[in-house]
Amino acid sequence: MPSRLAAVQRGSVTAPAPDKSQLLTPALVLGVLGVVYGDIGTSPLYALRASLVHFTEGGLERWEILGILSLIIWALILTVTVKYVVFVLRADNRGEGGILALMALAQRTVVSDRARWALALVGITGACLFFGDGIITPAISVLSAVEGLKVVSPHFEEAVIPIALAILLALFLVQYRGTGLMGAVFGPICAAWFGVLGALGVWEMVHNPIVLLALSPHYAVIFCIEYRIAAFIAFGSVVLAVTGAEALYADMGHFGRRPIRWAWLWLVLPALALNYLGQGALLLRDPEAIENPFFLLAPEWFRLPLVFLATAATIIASQAMISGAYTIARQCVQLGFIPRLAVNHTSATEEGQIYMPQVNALLLIGVVILVMEFHTSDNLAAAYGIAVTGTFVCTTILAFIVFRRQFGWSWPLVAAVFVPLLLLDLLFFFSNVLKIPQGGYVPLVLGAALFVMMTTWHRGRELLFARFRQDGLPLKSFIARLPQSRTVRVPGTAVFMTSQADFLPGALLHNLKHNKVLHERVLFVTVANEAVPYVPADQRRVVEQLAPDIHRIALRYGFQESPNIPKELQALKEVGIPFEPMQTSYFLGRETVVAAAVPKMSRWRQWLFTIMSRNAVPATEFFRIPSDRVVELGVRVAI
Repeated sequence: MPSRLAAVQRGSVTAPAPDKSQLLTPALVLGVLGVVYGDIGTSPLYALRASLVHFTEGGLERWEILGILSLIIWALILTVTVKYVVFVLRADNRGEGGILALMALAQRTVVSDRARWALALVGITGACLFFGDGIITPAISVLSAVEGLKVVSPHFEEAVIPIALAILLALFLVQYRGTGLMGAVFGPICAAWFGVLGALGVWEMVHNPIVLLALSPHYAVIFCIEYRIAAFIAFGSVVLAVTGAEALYADMGHFGRRPIRWAWLWLVLPALALNYLGQGALLLRDPEAIENPFFLLAPEWFRLPLVFLATAATIIASQAMISGAYTIARQCVQLGFIPRLAVNHTSATEEGQIYMPQVNALLLIGVVILVMEFHTSDNLAAAYGIAVTGTFVCTTILAFIVFRRQFGWSWPLVAAVFVPLLLLDLLFFFSNVLKIPQGGYVPLVLGAALFVMMTTWHRGRELLFARFRQDGLPLKSFIARLPQSRTVRVPGTAVFMTSQADFLPGALLHNLKHNKVLHERVLFVTVANEAVPYVPADQRRVVEQLAPDIHRIALRYGFQESPNIPKELQALKEVGIPFEPMQTSYFLGRETVVAAAVPKMSRWRQWLFTIMSRNAVPATEFFRIPSDRVVELGVRVAI
């Protein structure tokens, strides 16, 4: 059973991951465009319109358009360029990024259990909100693209929702095939998309260059002073322009920081800025274009092809978010925050390309419900921002700890950098809190439910392991008494999976009690989940001989890896331990949780923990153990 295994004697995992941060090739840049920037790259479809729609009563004035444009441009500069590109990308966890990788990095810098748990709560909160974002992104992105059909012809209005649902259904149903085949075309399509974004913006700016005044923060300041509370409300929509910024950090392990930075500074940021400025120039010339400034920016003959290109771009953005949800879910399993889930590898060469059927099904159900409930991308915009900004806040808090403790920055320096960024994140977050009645409750309810489930599972497993240690027989005592016992040894190898390396597995006690035999070779196997992305192959196994033909084996896996027990046991031949798969039996304990005389968990949390335990993927499937070689023995555990 997986655990964090404080009980297992182990060395630290210190071997560095391969340094991909300095690589920069055209293939990597195309991959970055297709995976990292798909989400933020589709924000021009709805961000400017959603931000200005609050001020359309009585007509839009020039300074209002320039003010909102200035807020969007500077949000891109401060949140994405300064926070993520300049600073957060430095905080790699052995080459990997993402909210949970940052959490693990921060936990390494503190010593007290209370501080580690507090940082875990911040990381869990960010992960839960990320899942909320993962459901909303496909819905709002595809809807906003298909709504371009209404600009082509009003007759398409009734077809928008059926077409969007058909696209989303097809997208989720092909996930089991993996992203390898689709990935080959993602980059070129996104490169074309960003090229079109910039070209459309430049074309309109040529006719109205006064829009370049929005590059000055002066207009953003004037807008905020003039509108005050209304400007605060507008921040809730302005943040839509930076949705997807978390992907820069989350996907760092796939591409390295250098191509991510290069693509943003030289391709993505200029394209986005030009397109927003172009939309603003169009609105300065024709305020009625607020109906859909993105598609009206294009010449009439190009609008239908633009709808197809935008739909392809939103599918790519959705695919990136779905793949990210798989990665975060697997990390949560490996770090002990959710039960075992099925993980199917869709590539023979790439460890990170996975498909998780349970996660895929839940995402599909959530996306369909959102589309049917909210109908339009404008309505969904209210639900979108709060998940993104909540993740921003969690990332900044963890980065503050990492840069202070891991990198040794002084208090004044770390405060000067991250306190203003945290205040900006909090401003975005609380402006979105105002949208809770209009749909912002969706990611909050989902995030709260996931938070309760994660903390319940984590607490339940801790109590379970504590009960094992309290009631268990020390392994050394059993080994010491074994030569004097009359236990019959039978041919073959017995593998006992155990979460407590220093205690005798309950499955072995039950086997002795009922079958009264012990195999001639016995392996006690414990799986340890490390707070690093990958464990080097030469540090994967720790083998200790307890007695002749009896060994204790600790297998270490990073939170980006999936365990494969038979494969690792086959490698024991290298250290002189014979292992024949067809002569091996795996013994696992199946725990049934019951309430103790003095329960340490409330009844509803015990009920929830029991439900989650029953629905966890069987250990045989999760650890890739042949089902015909497994013996499961039940045991009741009171907590």
